[in-house]
Amino acid sequence: MNGTLTLQNGMTFHGTWETSARLGKGEVVFFTGMTGYQEVLTDPSYAGQVIVFTYPLIGQYGLEAGASESVDIQVAGVIVQTLTGNGQSNELKDWLEQAGIPVLSGIDTRTLVHTLRQEGDQWGLLAMNSNGQVEGDFLQITETVTTAKPVQLGTNQKGHIVCLDFGVKSSMVEAMLARGYGVTTVPYDTPAEAIHRLKPDGVLVSNGPGDPRDLMDRIETVREVALRYPTLGICMGHQLIALSFGASIEKQTYGHRGSNHPVRNVQTGEVWMTSQNHGYVVTRDSLERTPLELLFENVNDLSVEGTTHPTAPILTAQFHPEASPGPKEAQALFDQFDEMIQQGVNVYA
Repeated sequence: MNGTLTLQNGMTFHGTWETSARLGKGEVVFFTGMTGYQEVLTDPSYAGQVIVFTYPLIGQYGLEAGASESVDIQVAGVIVQTLTGNGQSNELKDWLEQAGIPVLSGIDTRTLVHTLRQEGDQWGLLAMNSNGQVEGDFLQITETVTTAKPVQLGTNQKGHIVCLDFGVKSSMVEAMLARGYGVTTVPYDTPAEAIHRLKPDGVLVSNGPGDPRDLMDRIETVREVALRYPTLGICMGHQLIALSFGASIEKQTYGHRGSNHPVRNVQTGEVWMTSQNHGYVVTRDSLERTPLELLFENVNDLSVEGTTHPTAPILTAQFHPEASPGPKEAQALFDQFDEMIQQGVNVYA
């Protein structure tokens, strides 16, 4: 069956409609990794977005038990050049069908990605026909991906981590469990007083979808807990911590979404290849009016990839140290967070 993708700028792409879902709408973004489609599709940070996979063949290695980053598929739609099976059954297509996700194949993804790079990420409509209005926003989307109630995992062998959940990936929690910590994941709008009652040894401010500036009502809580406990902010969490100390946020033209983004530690010169998924960044110049100091920068465009605090044990990363998918060398950041908790001081101070 034929289907179309219509962009906000009026461009239309025609392809093959692969599932029974009749309509999808969201911000159209592209992911450059060659593998990792299962992790991407279940990453809460992609909620409300239509994912364009730049690798031309998707579905060839099937699905893996335990590889998903959340219980559900989070994306609003999928666009590929070729949707294939893994030699036995088309597990990916079946999975997307069961979840009611619209999928369009046979698309000239090269031209589509060039358009997004030149004109920026934009809203798009996936449909069996081209009717419909191409618009939308991400307001209140955090409410759809946060935990409904506190969830406790692991034992407090080395300490207790409270994860402020703006759309956390399961592999972030698993990274702290593997290091001997118990983790309590709490809803994103949990007040500071409730976090204090949980008596954390450290706080993880998680990743999540949308524009961090829509969450300005949460930054006082983020600032309060960050100044009281050793804190690690990842992606959205990094941006919210920066906002809480007075930095500003800007939208990127087409974001960083892939598993091969080089990041430099400005203190040591060490470069990590990292997994990334974000469309907003901390404005570099705005750090000058905050106590935060630049720690990581993107090698390609010099955008802010992480910060540290000169006295408080606060560490932030725009990239995803848990990988999933992607290279794992940046997982050393979790070891540094572990060290901060055990010593009660910033390892970069």
